[in-house]
Amino acid sequence: MNDPLGGSLLPPEEHVLSTLEADGRRRWLKPRLSKGSYWRKRRVVAYALFAVWTVLPFVRIGDMPAILLDVPARRFTIFGFTFLPTDTVLLALALLGLLLGFFMLTALFGRVWCGWACPQTVYMEFLFRPIERLFEGTTGRGGAPRKPVSAPRIVGKYVVSFLACLYVANTFLAYFVGIDRLGAWIVAGPFAHPVAFLVVAAVTGLMMFDFMYFREQMCILTCPYGRLQSVLLDRDSLIVAYDRKRGEPRGKASLKVLGQAGDCVDCLRCVTTCPTGIDIRDGLQMECIHCTQCIDACDDVMRRLGRAPRLIRYSSQARDEGRGRRLLRARTVIYPVLLTGVLSAFFYVLSGKTDVQTTVLRNPGSPFTVTEANGVRNVFQVKMVNRAAKPRTVEIRIALPDEARIAAGHDRVVIEGGRTISAPVTVEFPGAAWPGHPVPVVFEVRDASTGEVLGKDEVRFLGPVGRVSKEAKVP
Repeated sequence: MNDPLGGSLLPPEEHVLSTLEADGRRRWLKPRLSKGSYWRKRRVVAYALFAVWTVLPFVRIGDMPAILLDVPARRFTIFGFTFLPTDTVLLALALLGLLLGFFMLTALFGRVWCGWACPQTVYMEFLFRPIERLFEGTTGRGGAPRKPVSAPRIVGKYVVSFLACLYVANTFLAYFVGIDRLGAWIVAGPFAHPVAFLVVAAVTGLMMFDFMYFREQMCILTCPYGRLQSVLLDRDSLIVAYDRKRGEPRGKASLKVLGQAGDCVDCLRCVTTCPTGIDIRDGLQMECIHCTQCIDACDDVMRRLGRAPRLIRYSSQARDEGRGRRLLRARTVIYPVLLTGVLSAFFYVLSGKTDVQTTVLRNPGSPFTVTEANGVRNVFQVKMVNRAAKPRTVEIRIALPDEARIAAGHDRVVIEGGRTISAPVTVEFPGAAWPGHPVPVVFEVRDASTGEVLGKDEVRFLGPVGRVSKEAKVP
């Protein structure tokens, strides 16, 4: 192999990437389509996911979207409940639970997420490749076109793919800006909302780059999941595997009759149908996304030859080594136990959250004042966040201690949906009731019409040490 500078390069000892030719050029994959039982099941799952992803932004639970990830406002609504930046414990528990769930799913079922539910795989294999095959004349079979594709067909492929990317981009953005705002942007046009238009254009452009150029390299080069298989999988995890004992040695069908070959006839159908271009017969590889296309392709060949199916099948490394697959093992016990604990803690903390999050802060300045009547006063700011979409009229009350009362400030306020307000409140202890040391004061925010407690917070009330005297007054 020669390099551009006139020297020589040693060829690689083994295949480096399935999308890389020996001379370093990009290898464009045109996988054949194998319409077996697994493919039909994956198609049903894919169409169901298309419907869910498209409809979910329109679904409302109560007065809130089912899912709205409003990053600029730092408000994340998931299935009707709004999470705020102050919900750090909930966020940490949710992320930890998601991570543990992912680990458990992988330990049990391998890369089932990649092959069956990942948006990259689902959109690529069931939206963009069918569009490509339609315009290249390979619908229903896949593979490279048998004759050069005309310019109008190429243009048509890119136009339809662009419209598909526009649909995917708008669906994606609906989760971050809300369907109402997105609809307003579309109706008003790009000049009324130039920033929004640029965001949609940028996301659509990234989608075009991904699905029309980068394609399977997103799974092979960018996604770290394949490289984590060595720590996420064990020898009992579910994988797509080739049965070497049954298939080897490879040879023509006639040699099988003579007892000189296994069931594999080396037709390469499992290679030409693979969307990442690997040979599953080489064993477990990071590029394998468990899409099961090789299983469907091999089953079709076995059926034509009158042989038993599942030469390539769902298996495990332990099963291929002649041992039974164990479902009960260390990681399949530890992960569920940890996940149960994390989810229990998550829902326990969540159960204590109310529609109005209340935080009481001490007002800057003097920590306390003593009135002419020897009362002790503290000034607080009651910060309230309305998680709900509708406005709430609330009343601010002192729950404990009984001696404390609101002397001045706002005790009844209106909080607009999704808004945060701060209400100054002056709390006073009568001089005769002052205990002579700091005491906790519990604030309650109640619904003005029903009296329901929507939020509460506790703060320390400060005052002079000992009994109140004339000299204790603070200007």
